[in-house]
Amino acid sequence: MSVLITGVGVVAPNGLGLAPYWSAVLDGRHGLGPVTRFDVSRYPATLAGQIDDFHAPDHIPGRLLPQTDPSTRLALTAADWALQDAKADPESLTDYDMGVVTANACGGFDFTHREFRKLWSEGPKSVSVYESFAWFYAVNTGQISIRHGMRGPSSALVAEQAGGLDALGHARRTIRRGTPLVVSGGVDSALDPWGWVSQIASGRISTATDPDRAYLPFDERAAGYVPGEGGAILVLEDSAAAEARGRHDAYGELAGCASTFDPAPGSGRPAGLERAIRLALNDAGTGPEDVDVVFADGAGVPELDAAEARAIGRVFGREGVPVTVPKTTTGRLYSGGGPLDVVTALMSLREGVIAPTAGVTSVPREYGIDLVLGEPRSTAPRTALVLARGRWGFNSAAVLRRFAPTP
Repeated sequence: MSVLITGVGVVAPNGLGLAPYWSAVLDGRHGLGPVTRFDVSRYPATLAGQIDDFHAPDHIPGRLLPQTDPSTRLALTAADWALQDAKADPESLTDYDMGVVTANACGGFDFTHREFRKLWSEGPKSVSVYESFAWFYAVNTGQISIRHGMRGPSSALVAEQAGGLDALGHARRTIRRGTPLVVSGGVDSALDPWGWVSQIASGRISTATDPDRAYLPFDERAAGYVPGEGGAILVLEDSAAAEARGRHDAYGELAGCASTFDPAPGSGRPAGLERAIRLALNDAGTGPEDVDVVFADGAGVPELDAAEARAIGRVFGREGVPVTVPKTTTGRLYSGGGPLDVVTALMSLREGVIAPTAGVTSVPREYGIDLVLGEPRSTAPRTALVLARGRWGFNSAAVLRRFAPTP
């Protein structure tokens, strides 16, 4: 059974919708800049990938506005766009034949802390009843399933930056167990004061003030990453079911997935990223020699970049495969990062071009990776590998294949 990706919805700092996002990535146009939603002048980090051109009332019903966090509003919008792109009308499909699997790393930070302020300053009677669920990591799965009448197997996963790929992998398993269509992906947003402090506390956030030089994974100047908001929601389908409903085209196949967890620090055992890569390739029934491009996690932290470069090198050999990190144009989107990289990889497979790693100019020789720099690289890729790592040891890998129509 093949699991196809038939629709995508993108909400990114450098583009709302697939076409604007893809154009920005190819041009190396980023959406990074100073945080403007509150005063960050007293904080050590001031830059983020904000989505500034999203007006929620233009995209979701007014009745949902009082009960949703910014991350859920973005997720609902991306899901709508993905279903439209897939030409899938939920009303024409069986409700129990549709599921939802999303990932979320931050929860409803903005909504929750607004209600906390009410609690502390006005008392409990001022707190919204919607606080009971708007904060929760599973709320995007719930709101999407309710909005579209999807009553099939549904889940929510939490694995920081790796969660979005984990969600897609679980969606694939759900389809292979008998659910024809699953809406899946990840979206995050935590650009309120509490969310900002929580992100800074990781010690991995860039304190640079120049957006062009703030997030430079695999660069000798790397000094942390820029966080962002947004992500992508995708429609995954059983190939036979998609064909049966008249969908004869797809962005590509989700051919293999794997997740691992790093051992305890000091154990002497190797990190789990290399194993995740090999497991995903094995799941896809393919070898390293068949992979045409790797979309790296690209933490932007020197020791993490070096570790990822070693893992890639052990699997593919020194400079054995083109590597790229398009998320330098958006910042790291936590659960949204992996699914957005999957969308970028699918477009690379479809268009025959690898998006560059914007901003990076000087890769240490000891990394031994063929990082795509400066301009898009025209190739004819057929297979892509997407990697993601979450804080505290999460690793995830996904293998994508170019769509091949049935003769």
